Amino acid sequence: MDFFGALAYMAYDIDVGAFPMIAIVGFATYTLMLSTAFMVSAKRWSVRLRRVPVRVHRWMGITALFLATLHLLMGLSTYV
Repeated sequence: MDFFGALAYMAYDIDVGAFPMIAIVGFATYTLMLSTAFMVSAKRWSVRLRRVPVRVHRWMGITALFLATLHLLMGLSTYV
């Protein structure tokens, strides 16, 4: 329970600018997912993006999943 209490404190009581930490993590997750999808779909038009290895796409996807899981845990920690 102490872990979820600390997570709830971090999610809603720490502000970065005008937004709580949970909103910042949500924005970062959304931006990373859009960047990952754009990188794959834009390979047709950009010669530079064709040279990006698959491991970069995989790394971006894993990072997005980690941030999404953290965002979910922050949201659920207020109800536990």
